[in-house]
Amino acid sequence: MEKPALDSSEESTWLGEGQSEVQLATSPDPTEPNDEDRPAWDSKIQYVLAQVGFSVGLGNVWRFPYLCHQNGGGAFMLLYVFLLLIVGVPLFFMELAAGQNIRQGSIGVWKHISPKLVGIGYSSCVVCFYVALYYNVIIAWSLFYLGNSFQYPLPWEQCPIDAGTNETVKECASSSPTQYFWFRKALNITNSIEESGEFNPIMTGCLLAAWAIVSLAMIKGIKSSARVMYFSSVFPYVVLFIFLIRGMLLDGAIDGITYMFYPKLEIWGNVQVWRQAATQVFFALGLGYGSVIAYSSYNPVHNNCHRDALMVSGINFMTSVLASLVVFVVLGFRAKNIALRCVAENLGVLNLMSSNGSSHHWWPSFNVTDPSSVSLSEYRQWYHELGSTLGPQLTDCNLEEEMNKGVEGTGLAFIAFTEVMALFPASPFWSTLFFLMLLNLGLSTMFGTMQGILTPLMDNFKLLGRHRTLLTVFSCALGFIIGLLFTQRSGNYFVTMFDDYSATLPLVIVVIFETISVAWVYGTDRFLDDIELMLKWRPPVVYKYLWKYVCLLAMVGLLAASLLRMVFKGPTYTAWDQTAASEMTLAYPGWALAMIVTLIVFASLPVPIGYIHSVLKSRSALDIPPQEGPGPEVHRELYTKCNSTDQLDSNSHPAPCEEDRVRPRTSFLPVGNEQYRLLPQQEEEEGEEEVEEDTGV
Repeated sequence: MEKPALDSSEESTWLGEGQSEVQLATSPDPTEPNDEDRPAWDSKIQYVLAQVGFSVGLGNVWRFPYLCHQNGGGAFMLLYVFLLLIVGVPLFFMELAAGQNIRQGSIGVWKHISPKLVGIGYSSCVVCFYVALYYNVIIAWSLFYLGNSFQYPLPWEQCPIDAGTNETVKECASSSPTQYFWFRKALNITNSIEESGEFNPIMTGCLLAAWAIVSLAMIKGIKSSARVMYFSSVFPYVVLFIFLIRGMLLDGAIDGITYMFYPKLEIWGNVQVWRQAATQVFFALGLGYGSVIAYSSYNPVHNNCHRDALMVSGINFMTSVLASLVVFVVLGFRAKNIALRCVAENLGVLNLMSSNGSSHHWWPSFNVTDPSSVSLSEYRQWYHELGSTLGPQLTDCNLEEEMNKGVEGTGLAFIAFTEVMALFPASPFWSTLFFLMLLNLGLSTMFGTMQGILTPLMDNFKLLGRHRTLLTVFSCALGFIIGLLFTQRSGNYFVTMFDDYSATLPLVIVVIFETISVAWVYGTDRFLDDIELMLKWRPPVVYKYLWKYVCLLAMVGLLAASLLRMVFKGPTYTAWDQTAASEMTLAYPGWALAMIVTLIVFASLPVPIGYIHSVLKSRSALDIPPQEGPGPEVHRELYTKCNSTDQLDSNSHPAPCEEDRVRPRTSFLPVGNEQYRLLPQQEEEEGEEEVEEDTGV
């Protein structure tokens, strides 16, 4: 198909002399054996489960509910859906289309568009490796709790007794059994990141088991990991529905749902809420990791990736809503129990204060000797009218305050949920079910993350592609060795550091360059032309303006907001003070700040390095005088003749022209993993007639 040449006024300056001015090549004939050696999905359902399994992860279970709860409930959901439609879906569709069209991993895709952009793919691989390092630690924690769930009673139901004093351990008595088990038994955590402590042997063993599971599942590529996906992607939904049905029968469930959906529209005026919503959209879909590109590269070339983008995004959002319902039903039950215990304690104080009889004007009308007969609303009404004047002995048993506690990140899964499950009948069964769900959510995302590392490397380096098993095992072994950083007693603080800073900024930078590459370097019209050839219909023109302006400005705004927040607020982390048995917020020490900056710079550095390397390579190649033919002043004529039909007809094995020696030609269609052939030029319409018009190829 003929396409107009790139507008030199728009792109030529940025691209430079050696930049490709061609379209992404795709085969017009689906029966043509373009990628005979490339693996493929066995079925569409297998592919969809893999994409859903990667995008739906632990963040849907604990990060989205927390953000929804902290930022206006239903109002945050509306804002999230708005940003999902105008930013998330277009960028997700862009990555799906690029991977499916070019049939390469993230390195190959951006190198195919321009050698100057190859650094984007390497940055994606680095960030994927960062995420894999700490994400597998969370899987190791889930394995630890899963193993401890086969006990009755559960080990976090009650505080242990100090053998020396025969009393309850002070740290546990000052906090709660679930907090004590998490911070002392599971993590054995230090008081700050500056106290490294020795290795936690149990967690080290769990981390080794987690990496072994990932290695075994990934060792045969998508064929082996996809089979595991049938279980790991579907099982969490079964568990979520079971928990939702069970939770709706609990006292306080309606309070939790009401708290979740109560809209606070004033939050739309807060810039930080927009930043958090955009960040959640960004991470929920897995943009920038390269995993989306890797998975779609194994699709048939005419697969409807636009429908896939809408479907996977919709499933992702509905999963977040389902998980939020489960979380707030459970948290509502937990908060109601704590509030009722508070009422019972305060009624006990009232009984002690009533030594002079009940003739005081403040004496409540309800029966203070029977706490079970007093409702929370009755007590709170009396407290606000009269009880608050009686001094600090009595407290307001506020259910909303309890809803605010322990709902973020690991605190939700390993503290709040474990506390609730200890109250369930047959608590070991519910605990086993919950942590098996977390394990599967983590593994399905982990498979996609590792695919974002392995696929680009195998596509770009023939040697690695021929030794898939060795590369997989080596990557997992390296991940385990570096992951020992997180199995120290201070390891949880490093997990927080990696989660908050090592992935966020580099991923946003990667997606910004991806968007610039497609929208401004390659051109949205040409990209839509390629998609039209691939899908047999043209996507709506609105994508052109979303990619060029809306998505790009949104990503730049998110990057600026994240940087400003990091600079002005300063990086902090939450530490556990063993003496006070409570959490506290601390600032990172200088060496930790240097580590954060190093992680961000190291992940972002491949982008400029790749650009500079390509420019220098092009210039050095152009400085070499040609052995024959005209000089540099007729370089364009050589370029045209090299691709002409006459040149091909005259010699079945033409020597590469000078520009071909400068860089890999992106006008070639993949034959195997690393082999290419020239695109036919109107071979069906014009036969052997030479095409005189400039096609841009």
